[in-house]
Amino acid sequence: MMMNAAQCRMARAALQLGIRELANAAKVSPSTIARLEAGDELKERTVDAIRNALEAAGVAFTNGDEPGVKLKKVTRRI
Repeated sequence: MMMNAAQCRMARAALQLGIRELANAAKVSPSTIARLEAGDELKERTVDAIRNALEAAGVAFTNGDEPGVKLKKVTRRI
């Protein structure tokens, strides 16, 4: 299941993470996060790495007719 640009921005906002913090957690460059959030198409494995980092920090992704994010009950700081 892919994450879209808006979901990435919403997840970062919910976790109060900067681009650099997320990039470090996902082991990608900050410009990669910026490109994803701008709507650029990235390799699936790159998006998966970013998504996995956000999920590990406590975000749950919702999809279907209304894609979004929500925080899990227990979160840990990246």
